[in-house]
Amino acid sequence: MDQTIFGIPIAVIMIICFVPAIVVHEVSHGFMAWKLGDPTAKSQGRLSLNPLKHVDPFGTVLLPIVMAAAGGPVFGYAKPVPYNPRYFKDIRKGELLTGLAGPASNLIMGILGALIVNLLVLPGFFSREVSIDIVMVGYFFTYINFILMFFNLIPIPPLDGSSVIAVFLPDKALRQYYSIQRYALPVLLIILFGIPFVLSYVGINFSPISLYLDATAGNLTGLLYGLFS
Repeated sequence: MDQTIFGIPIAVIMIICFVPAIVVHEVSHGFMAWKLGDPTAKSQGRLSLNPLKHVDPFGTVLLPIVMAAAGGPVFGYAKPVPYNPRYFKDIRKGELLTGLAGPASNLIMGILGALIVNLLVLPGFFSREVSIDIVMVGYFFTYINFILMFFNLIPIPPLDGSSVIAVFLPDKALRQYYSIQRYALPVLLIILFGIPFVLSYVGINFSPISLYLDATAGNLTGLLYGLFS
């Protein structure tokens, strides 16, 4: 099977698709917070689409390369865009809207990617080989955006889906929730990736996160391209 698209290795294509997906995701958080009255992200220059403003050495560079080289879905993260919920008139509503802005941006980009691909391919302007390559690039772009969306919708701190939790917490519990968020990412990575790795080492091939992403991002991408094709 050909492992290149337009002569470029698939792993490189996946990483190229990953960069705008994660950058727009983070900028969307900051933009929503800014619209709700919080100037933090804007004052720190994080409303920029320049990828260098959002690079995390491990999450944006090393982790996606390792995942792509291993043949799995490209996954990673950028430096979280800072925001201060104290600026929100309604903290719980602000948390919810700011948290869901990132996944919403990935949903929109994934759908737009599929639409653009079909607008390019369906008229028949390109040869069959070029059309196949265009569809493959679009498929990866949509799939990666949907992976980011569904992964971040998991309601576990510090993922975006946990913003739903804030809506239901009383004031005292909400303060405690903020205090543990800063320590939650390493614990989350261990639960989602460390434990499955250890299990695979002892011969147990079970990864809940892979099953979840296949059932959500994988099926939705397949459905979307099936509808538009």
